[in-house]
Amino acid sequence: MTDLSPTLQALIDAQENPFVLIDPEYRIVAANNAYQAAYGLEAMQIVGRYCYELSHRRTAPCHQHGEECPHQQVLASGKGCQVLHTHYDQHGAAEHVQIRGFAIPHPDGGFLVGESIFRLATQQDLNCDEMRLVGRSPAFLRVVEQLTLAAASQATVLLYGESGVGKELAAHYMHQHSPRRNGPFLAVDCGAISETLFESEIFGHERGAFTGCVGRKQGLFELADGGTLFLDEVGELSTAMQAKFLRVMESGEFRRVGGRETLRADVRVIGATNRVLVQMVESGGFREDLYYRLACITIELPPLRARRSDIPALAEALLVRINQVNGSRLYLTGEALDRLTSYDFPGNVRELRNILQRAAALSAGSGNGAIGAADIRVEGVRSVTSGPDGAGVSTGQSPGRAPTSMRAVERSHIAELLERFDGHRRAVADALGISERTLYRKLRRYELG
Repeated sequence: MTDLSPTLQALIDAQENPFVLIDPEYRIVAANNAYQAAYGLEAMQIVGRYCYELSHRRTAPCHQHGEECPHQQVLASGKGCQVLHTHYDQHGAAEHVQIRGFAIPHPDGGFLVGESIFRLATQQDLNCDEMRLVGRSPAFLRVVEQLTLAAASQATVLLYGESGVGKELAAHYMHQHSPRRNGPFLAVDCGAISETLFESEIFGHERGAFTGCVGRKQGLFELADGGTLFLDEVGELSTAMQAKFLRVMESGEFRRVGGRETLRADVRVIGATNRVLVQMVESGGFREDLYYRLACITIELPPLRARRSDIPALAEALLVRINQVNGSRLYLTGEALDRLTSYDFPGNVRELRNILQRAAALSAGSGNGAIGAADIRVEGVRSVTSGPDGAGVSTGQSPGRAPTSMRAVERSHIAELLERFDGHRRAVADALGISERTLYRKLRRYELG
């Protein structure tokens, strides 16, 4: 292996991000100081080893495991490329990264592949109080990249996604990676606030502002000053509430209910909805000016069925939390994981969590700690007609335009459950892994009573 000139080594050391040069056989020719620091190795421990051995902890190139390979793409085309990967740091912890590959002429002829690595998030970054974002599928990594880029902006963000996909987790992740990370993060479910209480909850009130009001109260917008306010289910706001919130978004100014003083707060707003706001705008159900004020950046979170390959890792992570809470040592058998990955999860991650909680309760007395396929109670396992990450499932729609077929599938599934449980909504909501309030909105939307 030919040593690189001191000049070329100095050039790659000047890169702030981890950077490596790789030969056509996937062996690392040189690594800069940032790469050595990232993996806790010295140059002599890196040069000559396979790139996938160090960063992926694998014994074969990443494209053989279903991932996009920048090395393969660059050498085949001679052009630069950009891919998303999951790497492992010096402590063995997973981190999501963006890799930019380049074709670089070798001093002795031919080409080397230069790879510059940009860290998006470690697994610790994706942790939240009750659950965490978990995944390695292309659909998941694309979303992490979008969330990371959006976090650096001060613009409002509108998150789209079905119930249970983790919209609040995504909003919290953006807050933690934004310049406002040291400020408060407050969340409010717009579907849970009545129109009469909206103004008081969002803007606060002064003493005596209404009957029974005995003291001053700061509203959520005021409390979120310097931080982020997350509006979940923003599509549930009434037209009157939309108008009131639009004014504060445009000016940052507000008055408490019953107050005369004009107050001001610096708040970044992140909205989320599982409704098709564009259609609501067209039908007059949602204000067009508020929509464009909210939708400066739009990000669509994929349903769980569109990233099936993430289900085993996600199930394992959820079971770890369940074991911690229950003081148990349960584990999933291969048959149980197969059953989970064959299910469509209309309730997404929330439904997966509920299924595992029920399975844990059912198998708690088995003695061997195994959760088998029989313990996985799902409402009908559907065959997988798409690829492991939902290939063939339409997930690349324009923001807010949910695939009609998926809406039809969800409506049919809810109708079947209503018939199965004789119209008992609590039982249907439990089967779907959603709240009764969310089920009520779906029943109203699909005109199911």
